[in-house]
Amino acid sequence: MLKNFIERIGKMNCILLLVVLSIIVVSEVIFLTGDKLDAIFIAFWAPTILGFMNYFKYRK
Repeated sequence: MLKNFIERIGKMNCILLLVVLSIIVVSEVIFLTGDKLDAIFIAFWAPTILGFMNYFKYRK
């Protein structure tokens, strides 16, 4: 099942999705430790990376 998912969306997209997931987790940890502005700044990276993924996917 996981191998089928990786083949369907591509290895690079899987790596970028893992990066986005890790950014969200790190942002949550930073937010819960009390550094709220830094956590919000880091949280904006995730949709930016997803936007670049869509841009490069549909660019032709």
